[in-house]
Amino acid sequence: MNFFRGVMGGQPAGPQPSGAETIQKLCDRVASSTLLEDRRDAVRALKSLSKKYRMEVGTQAMDHLVHILQTDRSDSEILGYALDTLFNIICNDEEEEQDESEDAVTPIPVAGKHKTVCTPDENAQKQADDLGTQFTDKFIQDSENVTLLLTLLEEFDFHVRWPGVKLLTALLKNQCAQVQGIILVSPMGVSRLMDLLADSREVIRNDGLLLLQQLTKGNAAIQKIVAFENAFERLLDIITEEGSSDGGIVVEDCLLLLLNLLKNNSSNQNFFKEGSYVQRMKPWFEVGDDNSGWSAQKVTNLHLMLQLVRVMVSPVNSPGATASCQKSMYQCGLLQQLCTILMATGVPADILTETINTVSEVIRGSQVNQDYFASVNAPSNPPRPAIVVLLMSMVNERQPFVLRCAVLYCFQCFLYKNQKGQGEIVATLLPSTIDANSISAGQLLCGGLFSADSLSNWCAAVALAHALQDNLTQKEQLLRVQLATSLGKPPVSLLQQCTNILSQGSKVQTRVGLLMLLCTWISNCPIAVTHFLHNQENVPFLTGQISENLGEDERLVQGLCALLLGICIYYNDNSLENYTKEKLKQLIEKRIGKENFVEKLGFITKHELYSRAAQKPQPVFPSPEQMLFDHEFTKLVKELEGVITKAVHKSSEEEKKEEEVKKTLEQHDSIVTQYKELIREQDAQIQELKEQVASMTSQNEQLQTSITQQLSQIQQHKDQYNILKLKLGKDSQSQANSQGDSSQVNGLQTEEITQLRDEVEELRKQNALLQTQLSDKDTLVNTLRSEAAQTAEGSAGGPDNTELLKELEALRSQVQSQMTEIHTLQTERQELLKRAEAGPLDSVPSSESSTDTAPTAELESRLAAQTSETERLKEEVRSLSESRAGLEQQLASATSTVAILQTEKGKLQTEVQESKKEQDDLLMLLADQDQKIHSLKQRLKDLGETTVPLSLQVEDEDDLDARDQTDDDEEEDEDNED
Repeated sequence: MNFFRGVMGGQPAGPQPSGAETIQKLCDRVASSTLLEDRRDAVRALKSLSKKYRMEVGTQAMDHLVHILQTDRSDSEILGYALDTLFNIICNDEEEEQDESEDAVTPIPVAGKHKTVCTPDENAQKQADDLGTQFTDKFIQDSENVTLLLTLLEEFDFHVRWPGVKLLTALLKNQCAQVQGIILVSPMGVSRLMDLLADSREVIRNDGLLLLQQLTKGNAAIQKIVAFENAFERLLDIITEEGSSDGGIVVEDCLLLLLNLLKNNSSNQNFFKEGSYVQRMKPWFEVGDDNSGWSAQKVTNLHLMLQLVRVMVSPVNSPGATASCQKSMYQCGLLQQLCTILMATGVPADILTETINTVSEVIRGSQVNQDYFASVNAPSNPPRPAIVVLLMSMVNERQPFVLRCAVLYCFQCFLYKNQKGQGEIVATLLPSTIDANSISAGQLLCGGLFSADSLSNWCAAVALAHALQDNLTQKEQLLRVQLATSLGKPPVSLLQQCTNILSQGSKVQTRVGLLMLLCTWISNCPIAVTHFLHNQENVPFLTGQISENLGEDERLVQGLCALLLGICIYYNDNSLENYTKEKLKQLIEKRIGKENFVEKLGFITKHELYSRAAQKPQPVFPSPEQMLFDHEFTKLVKELEGVITKAVHKSSEEEKKEEEVKKTLEQHDSIVTQYKELIREQDAQIQELKEQVASMTSQNEQLQTSITQQLSQIQQHKDQYNILKLKLGKDSQSQANSQGDSSQVNGLQTEEITQLRDEVEELRKQNALLQTQLSDKDTLVNTLRSEAAQTAEGSAGGPDNTELLKELEALRSQVQSQMTEIHTLQTERQELLKRAEAGPLDSVPSSESSTDTAPTAELESRLAAQTSETERLKEEVRSLSESRAGLEQQLASATSTVAILQTEKGKLQTEVQESKKEQDDLLMLLADQDQKIHSLKQRLKDLGETTVPLSLQVEDEDDLDARDQTDDDEEEDEDNED
């Protein structure tokens, strides 16, 4: 108390003030002091009193503390004191912290997980909880207080951020939904909290994990926001940094947060899978050979990791999402790693049990995963299949109960929608496949079915029932199983042995298991019903069990016996004369009574354990005695209870009418099946035609591409041809140059010869041009002459005729002048040609000088080489011309092929249209027939009949016109008889 005297300036002597008075004075001082140091000292004093005087501090100081948070933002120390004080009055858990002195500095904790010790006195704890809830309600009445707290979390100062995280966590614990709503509407509220995971100070990061755990509880919207704030990446990084399964309490907190984000949240599960985070879980389950001495924390971590895997493949998820996750787990090797743990030695029992449950849900309904699991062998000598090793544990009464339940669940998941696996299990019971030197799954199931342990009987019966679930073939195959009961006695069938054990009056659990097996076995299997009824003792035993008035424990057995007898009626094919449907119903009416029978049948669904087993596939029971119902069997009961009740109450006439209706519907079913086959064939044909059209389209595109390539090749050849022509021109020019060189050597000017040749060429061109013009003029003259003659005959004179004559004379003179010019040019041309020929001859000297012979020979050799080169180029031009002609011929053939393909494509499209039209006609006929079936059902209801079971109704809208055709044929036959 000396501290308070010093703070408040009281006298050392006199009566001591009470705690409430002291708190009131401190509150007045916080509200009225102008100096920051005075307010800070007062808040620190309130903090020290807040645990002992929680009620007083909370009621008097909360508003002042909130005001401090709003106004004194610049001083981190007073903010820390205020936040700690609010945390002390709102938190319901007692912190294990050392008392702080007035001038002590708050130490930074080493671990972020705050251990709490619950108050021993439950009443006191309840009062504390109520008090914390009341103060939380008062604090969050104004949503701005929570927003202010979120703003303070952005402060990097440790003395502000850490108390703020603890305070917000306490608020979420007390009033989770209300605080979640405020944070959700706060701008960037969740993002600010996600920043805590990136804090370099482990204590804040770890307490941030606890905060996010509370924040994400039961709020899908916040879970999605947290997930899309890259929470999965950060959490998996933290788990890896902390050592995965070997890590400490921080790994546990991360896993709990991951479970909050993924459980029952399909959006986050899909995001987790699409982000390839499933693959990052595989290293968690890598265990070494030495598995002894697991710490409690490692067991907890691995247990949570297995739960995380189960969340991704839980049966309550959508089938598509579950199948996708199962596929990813197999592809990344996670399933293989789990099977390794399953077969490892030294693994703790609870981890082994959870691993079995996890493997069960990873393989459930996935054919690929089930096939892999069937191939897993235990590391024994000799190696045994993992299924056999697990079944050995299931039928061993010395194994823990939860482990046996897990093995049963694993076996059920292995057989779920796995007809291949069901066939393999039943095959181990058949005489042709039994191996006396090895233990098989069938032998273990039979051993458990007839052992002295009732739990083994029940588990083996349920496991065998799952091998027959929805599999008519295996139900018939199991009828072949023969058992050798003792030496010297003939073998009995498995079906008979089950009924023998029932009649011996064993434990309730054993009889319930056997009755569930028999009901599953003979349901929807008339052959099995016939085998069961063939034993003369079975029906009297069932009627005797149902008719007796037994205690509460036997009611369930009576209900199952009624169900078994009802299945014998409903699925009876009347092949046994003594036990037809009608005789069995008469037997029930005489010995039991229909109402009593239905009442006993209802005992099954009214049992308290029935609804628990119907909730989820996994068999979870608090004790072995309560292990009575199987999840799949509850579905069978729900399906058969109503139809059996109706079947028992129906009279023989109603049965006949129903049989007639069934036959009619079967006929319709056959007709519908025919039409379905027809439509399937047409669909197949349409699909083939589409594929042909697609292939022809692709061929057409390929041909078009080929034509384009050929055109480009032709163009290339043309270019090469032009290049060769240019080369040929250059060669002739070089030849002319060589001749020029020879002339120059002999004294003649090369330039003159070239000029003469050019003049000769130009004169040739002019000559050709003049010849063309001359022919044109001659044609014009002839035309004018014919017109002039016609004009002269039409009219002897006139101005037009005169003008035409003048024009004609002018044209004649013009032609005469041009002819003269042409003659002159031809004369000049002849002279030039003579000069060009005479030039080389005059320039050739006498061959007296032997020194001129060598250059002349050289020029002649060069001329011969140029000539041969010219001939070679001509041959190449000729071959290119032939190649071009071939390519043009190929182009013409490709064009004709394209035309043919387009014609075939048009024909195929016409056929597709005709097929679609035929389908539309069939659908119209189906609608008419469906209307007639509806009218038949209505007539049946009017006669007091029930509607046809769902299994006989037609769900597809196929054509039913054959029904009309049958009616028309009958009417025609009646008319012919008349």
